[in-house]
Amino acid sequence: MNYFTEVVLSGLTRGSIYALIALGYTMVYGIIELINFAHGEIYMIGAFTALILASVLTIFGFNTIAILFLASIIAIVYSAMYGYTMEKVAYKPIRNSQRLSALISAIGMSMFLQNYVRIAQTSDFLPFPRIIPRFPWLSALPISMSSAQFMIFASTAVVMVLLTLLIKFTKIGKSMRAASQDKVMAKLLGVNVNKVISVTFIIGSATAALGGILISSYTGQINFYIGFLAGIKAFVAAVLGGIGSIPGAVLGSFVLGLTESLGAGYISSDYEDVFAFIILAVILIVKPAGILGKGQIEKV
Repeated sequence: MNYFTEVVLSGLTRGSIYALIALGYTMVYGIIELINFAHGEIYMIGAFTALILASVLTIFGFNTIAILFLASIIAIVYSAMYGYTMEKVAYKPIRNSQRLSALISAIGMSMFLQNYVRIAQTSDFLPFPRIIPRFPWLSALPISMSSAQFMIFASTAVVMVLLTLLIKFTKIGKSMRAASQDKVMAKLLGVNVNKVISVTFIIGSATAALGGILISSYTGQINFYIGFLAGIKAFVAAVLGGIGSIPGAVLGSFVLGLTESLGAGYISSDYEDVFAFIILAVILIVKPAGILGKGQIEKV
């Protein structure tokens, strides 16, 4: 496999993880127009929870497949509970306040969760076990792909399909679409908007936790700060694709992931994190609504 293919594959891996996080950003914003800056910390908490569970299950002699399944499921559920609680504690009481109040609350929650995990665990990087088993049949593919990369691609694809089916064909999905268009009218038509918002936080937190588990197993390390930068980049990806648009969040994530990987591979890895913010600045100047976003007309 040549160098260009390796760089592109690395970019798609990054993009897949950004997509899992960006989905939470864009779903929450689409319904209550809130940027949940504590979303990256849910990603981090999911990874730490999986690390603790994997360590315990290893002591009890579970095999790799069982560890992957049990640690991931429990960590995802635990993180979803965090997302649900966070919405009830930090956002619901000020839902009808000024947007600045919600923004300050989100930043405060992000800082609280970071420092909570730092104190409860450690500020150092910790090794994360390779809980994803090896798939020997991957060697038959024309490109060299690790088992972790395959799991990241496959998991992201499955999440996208399930989320699309949920929104288009289920009752809660229709309620989400109704609430995103007009919350007041949705209430008049019998939609439980509070329930819709809670479910949105639960789903977004679950996908972010899945991303944290997969990327930590891929890189083999973790610390309390990984959610901050990943969350910022996923936010950039959501804005790039069009905040509030699920297809836009996915597209923006892959564009960002490929841009970072190509820039680091062919320009300099020292500026790897800079590319995300350059993209954000350019898109805000050229097309503020994002690639797939639609500009809103406000009456004055």
